[in-house]
Amino acid sequence: MSDAPDDGTPSDAAIAAQVARAALRREARDRRRALSPTVRRHAALAIAAHLAASGWLRPGLRLAGYLAMPGEIDVSACLAVALRRGASVWLPRIDSVRRARMSFAPAGGALRRNAYGIPEPVTCSRVGARWLQVVLVPLVAVDEAGTRLGMGGGFYDRALAWRRLRRRWQGPRLVGIAHSTQCVGHVPPLAHDIRLDALLTERGPIHFRKHPR
Repeated sequence: MSDAPDDGTPSDAAIAAQVARAALRREARDRRRALSPTVRRHAALAIAAHLAASGWLRPGLRLAGYLAMPGEIDVSACLAVALRRGASVWLPRIDSVRRARMSFAPAGGALRRNAYGIPEPVTCSRVGARWLQVVLVPLVAVDEAGTRLGMGGGFYDRALAWRRLRRRWQGPRLVGIAHSTQCVGHVPPLAHDIRLDALLTERGPIHFRKHPR
């Protein structure tokens, strides 16, 4: 689906998709907020167990997680499992407020809040998403095709935009992290969307089919 006509203005279809996504985002966030702390904790532990059993983790693997914002699933148990398996763990860092570029820095050091209020590593050592092998991705909603609806900042889509040009090697495995109640029938897609490869919920893993490009 094209995001805009030739003159650069958004198409009617793109505008309609944006409106529908905004409504879906509000509904999905409301459902997520309604979950009790106990449900959230149990889901985080179950997802870590599913990650441990996935076969994705191995010594030397470069895995990116995230520091959960309010409502997002805490993946600290997932990161602990990855470290015990010998993986190195990385966290997102926003490199420029103006251009909002995201890279990844080693976990385990000092943290600071960036201009968006998101905790991130202080270290200057960082890498691009191409260098990673597994990326755990937070989300608000996800559909049966692996189309992810985030908070609307577009950080992951921009960091992984090069994947849309690849026909063979697609870079890191993108694994959404969600409660099963965040799964929906359809997320209206936009041209810049980067689909997930897999999803982990408290019920187990879901693998999405590859789409022809």
